[in-house]
Amino acid sequence: MRIDKLLERVKVVNFVGKGEVEANHITMDSRKVTEGTLFVAVEGTAVDGHRFIDPAISAGATAVVCTTLPEELHPEVVYVQVEDSAAALGQIAANYYGNPSRELKLVGVTGTNGKTTTATLLYNLTQKLGYKAGLISTVIYKIGNREEPSTHTTPDAIALNRLLREMVDAGCDYCFMEVSSHSLVQHRTEGLRFEGALFSNLTHDHLDYHKTFAEYIRAKKLLFDSLDKESWALVNADDRNGAVMLQNCKAQKHTYSLRGIGGTNTKIIETSLEGMLLEIDGKQMWSPLLGRFNGYNLTAVYRAATLLGFESNEVLVALSSLGSVCGRFQTFRSKGGVVAIVDYAHTPDALDNVIETILGVGTARRLITICGCGGDRDRSKRPEMAAIAAEKSHTAIFTSDNPRTEDPAAILADMEEGVRGKNNYLIIADRAQAIRTALRMAEAGDVVLVAGKGHEEYQIIGTEKRHFSDQEQVLAYFEGE
Repeated sequence: MRIDKLLERVKVVNFVGKGEVEANHITMDSRKVTEGTLFVAVEGTAVDGHRFIDPAISAGATAVVCTTLPEELHPEVVYVQVEDSAAALGQIAANYYGNPSRELKLVGVTGTNGKTTTATLLYNLTQKLGYKAGLISTVIYKIGNREEPSTHTTPDAIALNRLLREMVDAGCDYCFMEVSSHSLVQHRTEGLRFEGALFSNLTHDHLDYHKTFAEYIRAKKLLFDSLDKESWALVNADDRNGAVMLQNCKAQKHTYSLRGIGGTNTKIIETSLEGMLLEIDGKQMWSPLLGRFNGYNLTAVYRAATLLGFESNEVLVALSSLGSVCGRFQTFRSKGGVVAIVDYAHTPDALDNVIETILGVGTARRLITICGCGGDRDRSKRPEMAAIAAEKSHTAIFTSDNPRTEDPAAILADMEEGVRGKNNYLIIADRAQAIRTALRMAEAGDVVLVAGKGHEEYQIIGTEKRHFSDQEQVLAYFEGE
């Protein structure tokens, strides 16, 4: 594609060279440069791509996009100076793949908790109603019925537009995408056109990256600020930050609530470990999902589906048949009457919600909670999560999550600061041993909550990613009973 075509809607500061030069490939990784590549030098959090401009040219790059021009310019290379090369990359990637987000209905889902469940339920619902859809989530990427392993909650701009193009070419009418705060700050969604955006909630998370809660809010709001007047914005009215997302938003504004203060309101009428009966806008439906947080997720999915034009009764019927998402309140039962629940809860608020849901059903004899905290991440939530687990469980077991390059013992010591004076907890660093210990302690009628990793099939220890699955550990123990 010609360079000038790739630069449509990009804010160019300075252009050196000929616009009719062709680029047959785009990348921000100098190791992937081949002859005829447009190389985008992005200043990342760890590495500045401007350092690799010369190696990219040596490997065959015919054009370079950068925020700062090099001192020495090669006469045969096109140089494009832009205000922000990360933002430019998003628009260039969209142009390169023919702006696929404008050929389907793209819905972005953001918030601290509930993104994966909401996006996945929307995908499953749309497929159930007979339409072909795509899914971009923390757990997996789907193009219709074809699956790809997920690398990031929201992939980089090039991979993202490639996925969207594949969805369009496969005949997908819709795509439902988790949009992380990191991706918004890093402009990975720049150049995309969203049919709608959905906000679930905002709680303590990712402050190791955003530093302050105000910056975290600002990051999430970027999605809503990008919407046009033909799009719609749907936010949780029960979260005070929902109103913040709608400030200065050009899109059509809609809200939902479990407290009766939204445009779409839901009541939880009845609940058990088998599911719950809901009343959404005066219409009743049964769902095998459980918990107040899933009440919010289901309401958001229902309203988003109707905003996409689906008939409300058809939506409710289809929703009632959809089960839980992998690693999200996923329930297993032993022959001996023990219930194990695997959930991704890895923030204080999420852990509290899951525990309150289990206790709220009222059928658990005892609750044993296993949880840990990730290494090289926000330390401040560690004692808080430990306190919640110990305060609300009969027994809490603190273990390793993804320790990464931190000493697991140091992470567990931070957690223990939150439970000084309590004696209802154990520290078992080995996660497999912690799960086996909890299941061995449990008796008929007890519930064992394995929190923190959910769908993940690995542990990151040091810089090594090792296979590990909470679900596999639970099933192996139950099968060996």
